[in-house]
Amino acid sequence: MGFSIDGLADNTLRDVRYWPSLDYSRITFESADTMHYHLFALDHPKRLVLDLDNVNATPALQKLCDKVNANSDPWIARLRYAPNRPGVLRLVMELRDDATPTAFNLAPVGNYAHRLVIDIYPGKAAANANAAQPNAAQPATQPAATNNLSAAAAADKPQIQQSPDTADVMPSPKTTDNANDASIDTHINAPDSATGSAPADDTPLGNFTITRPVIIAIDPGHGGEDPGAHGEGGTLEKNVTLAIARRVVAKLNRIHNVQAKLTRDGDYFIPLAERVNKARRMNADLFVSIHADAYVTPDARGSSVFTLSEHGASSAAARWLAKSENEADLVGGINVHTNDRDLAKTLIDLSQTATNNDSHRIAHDVLSQLSKVNHLHRGFVEQAGFAVLKAPDIPSILVETAFISNPQEERHLNDPDYQDKTASAIAHGIEQYFSSNPATLRGKLAKRQ
Repeated sequence: MGFSIDGLADNTLRDVRYWPSLDYSRITFESADTMHYHLFALDHPKRLVLDLDNVNATPALQKLCDKVNANSDPWIARLRYAPNRPGVLRLVMELRDDATPTAFNLAPVGNYAHRLVIDIYPGKAAANANAAQPNAAQPATQPAATNNLSAAAAADKPQIQQSPDTADVMPSPKTTDNANDASIDTHINAPDSATGSAPADDTPLGNFTITRPVIIAIDPGHGGEDPGAHGEGGTLEKNVTLAIARRVVAKLNRIHNVQAKLTRDGDYFIPLAERVNKARRMNADLFVSIHADAYVTPDARGSSVFTLSEHGASSAAARWLAKSENEADLVGGINVHTNDRDLAKTLIDLSQTATNNDSHRIAHDVLSQLSKVNHLHRGFVEQAGFAVLKAPDIPSILVETAFISNPQEERHLNDPDYQDKTASAIAHGIEQYFSSNPATLRGKLAKRQ
C-alpha cells in the first residue's frame, strides 16, 4: 500500500488543532502562508507519514502527540514527529487499522489563516462495522484519496506512488527550544454545562399516539473547526446546539414508534451537504437542524423556525442568517476537489412542493411549542435558502433556539433548565405533528415501495 499527495508553498506554523471522532479524526495545521507537504502511507505496521517543509517542531506538536496518544483516538494508535532531513519535519501516525486519509489546503477565511487539513477516515472494513451499528456515525465527507483507485476514478484523484518502509526511519521525537510557540485546541467531547449528555428525564411528552415507526434526524449545527456564532460572554453556538440536540434525541426516543438519531454526537465538523446525506441514509422522515441565532445588533431576540424558501427569504434578517449559515463549509473546511455527485445532488433545487408543505406544518407545530418557552422573534414560520433544508424527499426545518448575540439569551442558552425546556418544546411539536399526520412525503414513499 502506498500513495502520495503533494501540496504547494511555504509556511510558518501558528497553530495546531485536533478533532477526534468515530466519524473521522481531523488534524489542522494553521500557518501564515500555504503549506508545502507530502503525505504517504506505509504497511507493516500501518502508518501515515506527513512531511512538512520549513516547519520547526513547536511545543504544540508535542501537545498534539500527547493528546492523541493519551486519549485513544479511534483511528490513530500513536503519533510522533522528528526532523527527517534539513528543512523537513516528519510526523508519523501509527494506525489501528486500514484508514483512508485525505489532505488539502484551505485559503484564509474569517479568523483563520492558511490551513492544512489532514482527515483520517476509517478503512472499508471499519466503516462497514460502524454502519452495522444502529447509531454509528458515517464519514463526514467522501475522502479525496483512497488506497485502491479504479482507472476511471484516477483522473480525479491524487496519483498513487509506492514509498519504501525505510521512509519511516527517524530519531526519537523532540521539541526544539527555539521553535515558534503555537497553541493546540483539542476537544475530546468531555461533558460540561454546554456539551454534556442529556440528563435522565422521564417526564412524559403528551398523550399523543404515533401509529407508525418514524425516524428523525436531529442535526446540531456547526462543530469542530466551525464554531458557528459566538456570544459576548464567549459561548459558542456549536456547543449549545449539541447540548440541546442531545436532549431532543433523548426525549424523542422515549416516544413509542419514534427513533431519533444525531448527525453528529461530538465536537467535529460535518459539511452541510453531508448532513443531508446522513439523514437520507437513515431513511429519515424528518430532518431538524438546531442552531442559535445571531445578528449584527445585540437587541435582536427570540426563537424562530425556518423552512426552505424556493423563491426568496421572508425578511432581510432571514436572508442574512441563511448566508451566514451557508458559509459554514468555508469555515469548517471541505475539500473542494472532491468529486462526489451524491453530495452535489442534495444541493440541487428540485421541485419540493410536497416536502415543503410537510415542512411548513411541522415547523408551525414546533414554533407553537417554542412560544411557551421563549419570546418568538417573529410570530410565524420564516423561510430562507438554507443549504441543509434542501433534501427533496425529507421534510426539513431549522430551529433557531435563541439569539446567542443577545446577552440575556446567551445566558439562557447556557442554562441547563432552559436547554431542557427548549428541547421539550421541539420534541412536543414533532410528536404533535406525527400523531395527527402519520405520513409525511418520506413515509408515503416508504409505504409505496
